[in-house]
Amino acid sequence: MKKAIVLCLLIIPAAIVVLGASGIDAAVITVSANKDNTIYSESGSLSNGAGDNFFAGTTNTSAARRALISFPLTSLPSCVVIQGVTLTLNMSRTISGGETVTLHRILADWGEGTSNATLQEGKGAAATPGDATWTFSFFNTIAWAAAGGSFSPTVSASQSVSGVGFYSWSSAQMIADVQGWANGSLPNHGWILVGNEGAAATAKRFDSRTNPTVGNRPVLQITFFDCTPVESVTWGKIKSMYR
Repeated sequence: MKKAIVLCLLIIPAAIVVLGASGIDAAVITVSANKDNTIYSESGSLSNGAGDNFFAGTTNTSAARRALISFPLTSLPSCVVIQGVTLTLNMSRTISGGETVTLHRILADWGEGTSNATLQEGKGAAATPGDATWTFSFFNTIAWAAAGGSFSPTVSASQSVSGVGFYSWSSAQMIADVQGWANGSLPNHGWILVGNEGAAATAKRFDSRTNPTVGNRPVLQITFFDCTPVESVTWGKIKSMYR
C-alpha cells in the first residue's frame, strides 16, 4: 500500500504542471506591425520608413529591394506555447508574374525613420536619421554586419506571389521564430522579405503598416496555448489532497 501511495505522489505533480493552465482551448490574437521599411541595393542612403508601401524583388535594371517588418508580442501571456503563425500581406502592385518571396529572421535591430518616397515609391527617398538602408541598420550610425541586412540564411517561410491580392506565409519555422521571440531565447527583430533577385523586373509592392487603407495593412495571426500556472504547487498542497 505504501508503494502505491508514493507512486501517486510522484506522478501527480507532473499532471498538475501540464493541466494547470488558464484554459484548454487555444487562443488566437491578431497583431499589427510596429515598424516596416524597404532597403535599396543601389544606395546606402535610400529608405522608405514612413511610406505607404514596401518592396521585395528587383527593378527592371536588376536593382534589389528588400522589405523589413516587425511585430510586437507584448499582448501574449508571459508563458505561451505557440501553435500557429500566419503573416498576411496585401500585394498592391507588380511588374512580374509569379515570383517566390521568402521570409528570413532578422539578426540585428533596425530602424524605421521618416523617409517617405513619392509616386509609386519604388525609387525610395533620402534616408533620415535612424532609417534602415542597404548599408545601415540605423542610418547613418550603425552598419549592418553585411550589406543588404543581417538575417538568418534559413528560410522561415516562402510564398509564390503573382497578381494583386492578399498572400499569407505560414510554416513550422515561423512558429519556432515566434516561440523564440516570445520566450526570450531569440531577439525579436522581425523578418526580412527577399524576392527573386536572380533576374530583373521581379519586384512586388506590398502595403505597409501606415497604408491609408487600414484593411490592407500587414497582420500577424498567432495561435497559442497559455501555459501560465494557475497557482503555485507545493508538496505540502499535494500531500494534503491525499490525507
